Amino acid sequence: MLIRARSLWVAFFITALASAGIFEDLDSRISDWLYQRLGEPDANIIVVGIDSNTLSKLGPMSSWIRRDMANVIDSMNSSDARPAVIGIDLLFTGDNPDSPDVDKRLAEVAAKYGNVVVASAAIVDEEEMDNSEDPHAIWNKTWAWDAPFKALANSADTGHICEPYDADGIIRHQLLYINVEERGRLYSFARVIYEKFCQAKNITPNPPPQTDKNGLYYLPFTAKNYGDAISFVDLVEGKINPEVYRDKIILIGSYAPGMGDEFSTVLDRSSALYGINIHANAIQAFQRNFFPREASQDFQLVILFIISFISSLFFKVGKMQNILAAWLIICLGWGVACQVCYHNEIILHILWVPLAVSILFIGAVSFNYVHARAERDKVTATFGRYVDPTIMRQLLSGGADALDVGGTMRNIAVLFVDIRGFTTMSEQLTPPQVVEILNQYLTLTTDCVRRHHGTLDKFVGDCTMAFWNAPLTQDEPVLLACRAAVDMIKGSEKLIAELKKKYGREIAFGVGVHWGKAVVGNIGSPFRMDYTAIGDTVNTAARLEANAPGGKIYISRVVADILGSRADVTSLGDTVKLKGKASGFEVLILNALKEDE
Repeated sequence: MLIRARSLWVAFFITALASAGIFEDLDSRISDWLYQRLGEPDANIIVVGIDSNTLSKLGPMSSWIRRDMANVIDSMNSSDARPAVIGIDLLFTGDNPDSPDVDKRLAEVAAKYGNVVVASAAIVDEEEMDNSEDPHAIWNKTWAWDAPFKALANSADTGHICEPYDADGIIRHQLLYINVEERGRLYSFARVIYEKFCQAKNITPNPPPQTDKNGLYYLPFTAKNYGDAISFVDLVEGKINPEVYRDKIILIGSYAPGMGDEFSTVLDRSSALYGINIHANAIQAFQRNFFPREASQDFQLVILFIISFISSLFFKVGKMQNILAAWLIICLGWGVACQVCYHNEIILHILWVPLAVSILFIGAVSFNYVHARAERDKVTATFGRYVDPTIMRQLLSGGADALDVGGTMRNIAVLFVDIRGFTTMSEQLTPPQVVEILNQYLTLTTDCVRRHHGTLDKFVGDCTMAFWNAPLTQDEPVLLACRAAVDMIKGSEKLIAELKKKYGREIAFGVGVHWGKAVVGNIGSPFRMDYTAIGDTVNTAARLEANAPGGKIYISRVVADILGSRADVTSLGDTVKLKGKASGFEVLILNALKEDE
C-alpha cells in the first residue's frame, strides 16, 4: 500500500511538471527532429526570388516593383506556356499618387489573365503579441488589415501571409484563415493559390485541414528550398524559357537577407527560411493532404500519468536487469508508437514518456545502489568482526539474498573452548598480565576459527564460542569445526611455553564440539542485537567443553560418526555425565584428524 501511494505521488509530480510546460522546449526540439523530415519538393512549384542580384541591378524595390511586376505578369502570360497561378508574396497596399498609371496597368494585367494572387496581412498589435502567454490565442479575433489597393483587390485574388510563431519563436503551424474587418474570414495565401491551381488544372481540391479554435493547423514541412530560385531580374530581362513555368505555380517573393521576410522554422533553427518557401511548403501540404494533429493535451497527460505510475510500481520491486529491459522497451516502444501515430496523422509528445521513465529509471538505479550499499553495510556491521573473510566476501556478493538474519532453524557444528584454571590464575596476577594472557588466548582461538571458515559467535570471559554452517551453508562443517579444535590444542602448546617462561604459569584448553539443530539469527533487543545460535545443540557443546580436561577435545557420537575414519577417537561411553542429558549419551575424545597427521 505504501509503495502504491508513493508511486501515485511520483506519477502526479511528473504529470504536473509536464502540464506546467517544464519539458516543452526540449520536447519541441526532439519532436521537430523526429517528425519533420525533408522530402522532395513539388516540381509544380517554382520560386522566383527578389534577391540581391535583382536589387543590385534594379535599385530600391519601391522605385520599380509595381511597374516591373506588371510587365512580368504580362510577359509570362503572353506565351502559350503560361503559368497556372502567379502568387506574389508582396503587399501592394494603398494607391501610388505619383504613378497612377502604373497601378492601373498592374490591376489591368491581373484582371486580364485571372491567375494572379497577391498578399495581404493583418495589422498585428506587436505589444499584444509579445505579452501574450499563448501566442496562438491572439489570432482568435478580428483584425484591421493591409489589403491590396482597391483596383488590384478587384482584379486579383488575395490571401493573408501572417506567420504564427509558437511560444519558442519557431514556425511549425500555419493559419488557415484569419478574421479581418469588412471582409470576415480571409484564407491563407497558400490556400488561395492551391485552390486556384486546382481550378486551373480542373481537379477537385483536397479539403482544408482541420484547425484549432484559433484557425491554426500543424504544417508538415517538406523542403527548405524549392530548387534554385529564379532571380526576378531574369524574368524582367526575359532570360527564362517559358517552358520552365508552363502550368506551374509561380511564387514571387523576397529572397535576400535584410528584407524582413525570414523566419526560424522546425527545419533548421539556426538558419532562417524565406517566407516564400514557407508558403511553398504549405501548398505542397495541401496537395499531399497530410495534416497530423496534436492529440489532446489532457489525453496525453492521462497516458503519461498511467505509464509513470505503472513504471514507478515496477521499478520499486523489479530486479535491476528487468528494470533496465523495461526502461529500454518503454522508451523505444514509445518512439515507435509516436512514429506510427504521426503517419496516422496524430502527434504525440515524443519526450514526455521516455523522459518520465528515464527519471524513474535513474531513481530506481540510485535507490538500488543506496539499498545495496545499505545491505553491504548491514552485512559488514553484522558479520565483519566475527566471520572468515571468505564467507564475508560471499555475503557481500550475495547481499540480503545470501542470508536470513531474521532467525532460522538449521544444522550447525558448535565449538566451545575455555582456559582451565583461568579464574585461579587471574587472582594471582596483575590486571595487565591477565589482560595480556587473555588477549593472546583469544587471538589464537579467533585465528583458528577464521582459518577454518567459522563464524565467531562471542567471548564470555575466557570462553570462546563459534559455529559452522551459518550464515552460509558449508561443505563439511563438522570437519572444519574439528580442524579448528585440533589447531587450538596445537597452538596452545606454544602459548603455554611462552606464558610459563614469562609468568611461571601454565594454562590449558578444554574444547567441546557438537552437531545438531539450532536457531540462528539476530537475537536481542532494538538496542543491542547479536548474530548467534541458541538451542540444545549449543548447550550440549558447552557441556562437552565444560567437562573436557585441559588439552582434550570432547565430541559427541554424532560428530564422530560424521568424521568416520578421518578421526582418531577414544570413546568414554556414558562415563561423562553431562548436565541436562540422560544417561547413555556417549562422549568421545578426538585425539587427532588423520588428514592432519
